[in-house]
Amino acid sequence: MMIAAWRKQAIEGLAGVFSGKAEASEGAREGEIDKLHAKIGQLVVRVGALRC
Repeated sequence: MMIAAWRKQAIEGLAGVFSGKAEASEGAREGEIDKLHAKIGQLVVRVGALRC
């Protein structure tokens, strides 16, 4: 089941590699990572405030 999902992702991703969509996708992924890092920072500060 999981292998079938990976295969499907790989096949869909290969088309993007050759059409330039992968680069756009990478930029979106980096933006999402930045948002998640910011959220982690907020949660760390919140937990630190609760412990005081």
